[in-house]
Amino acid sequence: MQEKTHEQKLAEFEARIARGEKIEPGDWMPDEYKKNLIRIISQHAHSEIVGQLPEGKWIPYAPGFRRKLTLIAKVQDEAGHGQLLYRAAETLGKSREEMMEELLTGKAKYANVFNYPTPTWADVGVIGWLVDTSAVINQTMLAQTSYGPYARAMKRICYEESFHIKQGYDAVATLARGIPAQRAMAQDAINRWWYPTLMMSGPPDKISVHTDQAMRWKIKTKTNEQVRQEFVDLIVPQIRALGFDVPDTNCYLDEATGHYHYTQPDWEELRRVVNGDGPCNAERLAVRRKVHEEGTWVREALAAKQSKTPKAA
Repeated sequence: MQEKTHEQKLAEFEARIARGEKIEPGDWMPDEYKKNLIRIISQHAHSEIVGQLPEGKWIPYAPGFRRKLTLIAKVQDEAGHGQLLYRAAETLGKSREEMMEELLTGKAKYANVFNYPTPTWADVGVIGWLVDTSAVINQTMLAQTSYGPYARAMKRICYEESFHIKQGYDAVATLARGIPAQRAMAQDAINRWWYPTLMMSGPPDKISVHTDQAMRWKIKTKTNEQVRQEFVDLIVPQIRALGFDVPDTNCYLDEATGHYHYTQPDWEELRRVVNGDGPCNAERLAVRRKVHEEGTWVREALAAKQSKTPKAA
């Protein structure tokens, strides 16, 4: 039987995606599809791992035992999400060790939002509320991705992230009911996290080099702008309902479209931050390198144990 040409394989591949079928690890896929998936999934995994750090520093200082336990559980969830995503990327032929090396050397990118400081307890609440709301909107979309392992990982992650939003909202709502200094602390955190969170969805589609291909093969089912608009439409009423100000004087509801108009972020700032020149890039990667080095003996012990484990007949 004559082997199919690349064009025939590509046509069958795109027909499967058009029918809503999932692509699995053993299936034929274009190299560009695999490359784009590895880029997206590994960046997502790195974001979960680095994302533990801004909030994790507040575990010893959380106001009360219940909030301490809740924050510990959240940080633990993020570690688990990272492991799920690294495993999904491994099904595409990229080793976990290679991905981790790229992160620790600064070669790999991760979400811009995790390179900003968290100077007050209010930052923990605002990250859980604003940042995780933006993340869940994006992740719910990615749960419909055409690549099976990624879609299945995202479904589990979205369930857990929904609890993170509740944790963050509860913390901010508590501050909203507090004394003026607590309300001011929460407003300050909202002000500082507003634009980094808007950037989190990615650059405008007209300047993104990946959007067209990701949409064509249903790696993504919504554009960066669609995800960002959905976040703004959802979060602006919530911010105002708590009595806080949206840190954008040009934010208003456009009655004609039913969407909120908002000021675009500084996309040059996004470029700088994701390329390593953010307020906390060096600090966050230094922590990850230190932890990785200190955990060498654990990885070596596990590898030794696995090498001695008898294989099933």
